[in-house]
Amino acid sequence: MNDGIRPLIAGNWKMNGLQASTAEFDAMLAGAGAFAGKADLLVCPPATLVAAFAEKAKGKGVAVGAQDCHPNASGAHTGDLSAEMLKDVGASAIIVGHSERRADHGESDALVRQKAEAAWRAGATAIVCIGETRAQRDAGQTLDVCGKQLAGSLPDAATSANLVVAYEPVWAIGTGLTPTRADVEEVHRFIRGVLSDRFKEEGGKIRILYGGSVKPSNALELMGVADVNGALVGGASLKASEFLAIAAGSISATAMRFQ
Repeated sequence: MNDGIRPLIAGNWKMNGLQASTAEFDAMLAGAGAFAGKADLLVCPPATLVAAFAEKAKGKGVAVGAQDCHPNASGAHTGDLSAEMLKDVGASAIIVGHSERRADHGESDALVRQKAEAAWRAGATAIVCIGETRAQRDAGQTLDVCGKQLAGSLPDAATSANLVVAYEPVWAIGTGLTPTRADVEEVHRFIRGVLSDRFKEEGGKIRILYGGSVKPSNALELMGVADVNGALVGGASLKASEFLAIAAGSISATAMRFQ
């Protein structure tokens, strides 16, 4: 992790969570105090729970975000939610361009960019996801794919306050497979270079998260990689004990790197 960049541990609940899931969220809130000033915690539940979670989380050390938004502020878009609607009920950040959105809904880099701009318009942080498939990695195209996605998905005027980039190797999501430490370091170093070239000083401060089968058992190693500034956590974020353990691993990794 970069010195001076506080880690962000973001939980993406995906299409999981009913009102009964509030108990797990309550447990996250109860344990969040241990991370105050050391790591930022964010939970992105399904849209049905954003308002309730945001109300519960007020002043308790866990931010609440959303998993997607429509690029427009309003209009005839049945079933969609605007960034303004999500911000209105308490979402402080919005994930855009997740690989599952890109694959399942055919979202292009241009659309992801529009959604990131929508998040900014509403006053929310955009968490922009990029990453390669197994076929692309096997073909040696990882950096080319990530570079193209960064160029097309990130709006201009990005700052460390309004943008987070999440690298998620598609082939590692939900598979139990994890890139080697060297693999992660190579891609995160590349992303940092792209951000610094484009956004200058701000590019050196934008948080870059690693996502892809992050769990308590590998958090310490992954969070200790240079230019890894936290994690975008999938399945492990559904359990308070695992989510908080990953956060603890990020803090330990920071201490080990800069002691």
